[in-house]
Amino acid sequence: MITSVWKSIRSGQIDPVYLIVGTESYFIEKTLDLLKNKLTDGGELELTFFDLDEVPIEHVIDEADTIPFFSDRKLIIARNASFLKAAERGKEKINHDLKALEAWLENPPVSSVTVFVAPYEKLDERKKVTKLIKQHTVLVEAKSLQTNDLESWLMHEAKSFGKGIDLKAAQRLMEMAGTNLTLLSSEIEKMSLYLGAVEGDITAELVEQMTARTLEQDAFKMLQSYLEGDVSGALSVYYDLLRQKEEPVALTALLASQIRFMIQVYYLQKKGYHAQQISKQLKAHPYRVKLLVEKRQQISEKRLLQVLGDLADIDLQLKTLSSNRDRILEFFLMKRGG
Repeated sequence: MITSVWKSIRSGQIDPVYLIVGTESYFIEKTLDLLKNKLTDGGELELTFFDLDEVPIEHVIDEADTIPFFSDRKLIIARNASFLKAAERGKEKINHDLKALEAWLENPPVSSVTVFVAPYEKLDERKKVTKLIKQHTVLVEAKSLQTNDLESWLMHEAKSFGKGIDLKAAQRLMEMAGTNLTLLSSEIEKMSLYLGAVEGDITAELVEQMTARTLEQDAFKMLQSYLEGDVSGALSVYYDLLRQKEEPVALTALLASQIRFMIQVYYLQKKGYHAQQISKQLKAHPYRVKLLVEKRQQISEKRLLQVLGDLADIDLQLKTLSSNRDRILEFFLMKRGG
């Protein structure tokens, strides 16, 4: 697990070669930061970056084999190791000497810490170089977390700041802030600092008070209130967005986008897809899909199509009328709620 790799790095047990695989940028950057910070403990750090979409692997090998001048060990970060994934023949950007890499992996120098970053969902396991690099490196899986793992991660993150967070608060935080790990970590840190040294955990109430909502989350809340017939709730969010200088045209487009996404989710669910398959098909986070699947029985597909048509009419009005633009979407929320 990634946490065990981080624990080893923090304790000073740093291996000569790492392979980071996955698309979750938070895990990629945190692993690199931990290595930088730990290798800096001994003084100045020699740090070299390579983009393997621009330079051949031989440059990385030559740099790794060169003795560091100012420190005991230097850090080499080689991003975009695309030679590890499947590629169309003739479409490769760079001609890498993979035989040289395979030989180098058998006995990498201990004076360097080389990190290969492969920000892809999966590698081509049929390739010899893929098998060898996974065999001779410390593998770090930077994969997006599923809903249950995300909840556990939030609890672990709060614990790292000396605080607890219950399941209800964790779920509310994801509803309000989304599923970007960097943003979630920042929110956890902010609330932990607010609580300070006093006893007390992060609660759903504290999340409500301190979490900055994204525009997309506010639009989703406004839409859900509207679809559930909560006119006052929908209008409350709308008025708040107007005070933040959000344009009704942009809000209408965002609401329509949310409706289209809901229609796609429910169509795939009707086809027999489960939430995990739907999120993969639509390239959406599983938690967002899970929230919609749980509300499936509360609204019909016919109703969604009707609302989508209404929003198209509103969009036309907003783009052709020059006055009372705020009122057009307001009347929609008031008259058609429920």
